[in-house]
Amino acid sequence: MNTSSNAPSKLAQLREMSVVVADTGDYAAVERLRPVDCTTNPTIVRKALDLPVYADLIEEQLGWGRAQSGDRARVAADVADRLTVGVGKRLSGLIPGRVSTEVDADLSHDTEATIAKARRFIAMYDEIGVPRERVLIKVAATWEGIRAAERLQREGIDCNLTLIFNKTQALACAEAGVFLISPFVGRILDWYVANGQKPASIDEDPGVRFVRGVYDTFKRRGAATVVMGASFRSTAQIEALAGCDRLTISPDLLQALEDETGTLERKLVAPPSDGATQDAPIDAQAYQRDLAADAMATEKLRDGIATFAKDLAGLRTDLAGRL
Repeated sequence: MNTSSNAPSKLAQLREMSVVVADTGDYAAVERLRPVDCTTNPTIVRKALDLPVYADLIEEQLGWGRAQSGDRARVAADVADRLTVGVGKRLSGLIPGRVSTEVDADLSHDTEATIAKARRFIAMYDEIGVPRERVLIKVAATWEGIRAAERLQREGIDCNLTLIFNKTQALACAEAGVFLISPFVGRILDWYVANGQKPASIDEDPGVRFVRGVYDTFKRRGAATVVMGASFRSTAQIEALAGCDRLTISPDLLQALEDETGTLERKLVAPPSDGATQDAPIDAQAYQRDLAADAMATEKLRDGIATFAKDLAGLRTDLAGRL
């Protein structure tokens, strides 16, 4: 516990080096921990169904759904979208920054459908008074997702490319001009540990090393894309990336950092840009080739999309049962 009222917590120190984002839509946690940005997704909205703070919103949208005619599954999907945006609006009232809002994971390999859904979310936010500057559209970093994000960015819709496990993925996002990428530190470590490769130290943690490498490469290339470390398993991983552009952190780890004192050392310092680039831009063939050669990235991208899609299906099923 933080026993000294004068000593700054590690979370306070971290805020001086990196933008701190809450990897949650838990209203109470966001209110307590004061992140700059936060997120909403089907898992978070599903949990919101049982939270008193969202009770009026849930009932309002279920009432809207009950007044609709037609296929129940389609109505449930529409209610899920309305709740996603409604929860996002509530959260936006607690933070100075943005709410990341996830496009349906089952659209991850469909560029046109991803663009259409992103535009729909932006229009829905606009209708309830949340401008696009307060929203990040979250898209899985498939080749199709990256192409969708490239077009959305040209329309002034900023995107968060998620499920980043591979350097080619990351560079393709930067070349597409996306606003932000979320490399998944913990899930990378999980794969290596499951395959018998437990790192001997935090500096050898493959997730930490990956984010450090991407950060360094982006800064040397002068890439404007923000690097946001995500999916942490420990405060040690977070501390090892202090100084990264942004870090999205779960409430329990945010609280652990709030409760700790002691000096937090900056680990990432942007090198000067030297304009270094690859010999040629990444095309679809290079993307697919490099991903196929990376068993960890292939598996984790596939499984991440499947998990997100399952969560969305579960939310829609729950809502259909309440209509």
